[in-house]
Amino acid sequence: MSGIAASRARALTAVAAFALVALLVFGLVELADSPQRTSANGSGPTLTLTRVQAQLAGSPAPLAALHAQASLILPGGPSALRARLTALRGYPVVIDKWASWCGPCQQERAALQAASVSYGRTVAFIGIDSGDTSPADAKAFTGQVPVGYPSYSDPSGHLGVTVTDSTFTPATVFYDRAGHQYIHQGPYPSAAKLESDVRRYALDE
Repeated sequence: MSGIAASRARALTAVAAFALVALLVFGLVELADSPQRTSANGSGPTLTLTRVQAQLAGSPAPLAALHAQASLILPGGPSALRARLTALRGYPVVIDKWASWCGPCQQERAALQAASVSYGRTVAFIGIDSGDTSPADAKAFTGQVPVGYPSYSDPSGHLGVTVTDSTFTPATVFYDRAGHQYIHQGPYPSAAKLESDVRRYALDE
């Protein structure tokens, strides 16, 4: 092999090695930024809070205000929830009643994450953390699978019962734009089933 050919071969080898290193670094960065959890319904990895909010960017102001508080647990009880619903008048609303101690709530959390991202630009999602007496447990719960909306703290459980007309947890309440209500008792087994009900009961599709 001539000296020129050997130099070219060495140059090509160096370029290939650099490209391989760059790909490995990029892959490690992506891995670090991705959640390492498996979704509760086994449908794949969950999104980080940052990615949830990024996918909802550009929503109308009343919905954007919800997304800015994604996965937070808010105080204020019934009066705060009423004020929020007043601000959302004209929008379809989905209310998710959950608790950190509720196993079925944990199982359906990934479905709620997916639905709140898919429909959060047109539908207002709100949570009620009902019957939770440990703020630390509730905060840990919301951190495991972030959703695109806040929840209102309801340690007594009274607000959750009033809104869902049931002591059962979880429960999901749908309101269409006209305020018509539909209540689903129990967990959703998949994002597809929940999103189907969002379209049927909140969006009247």
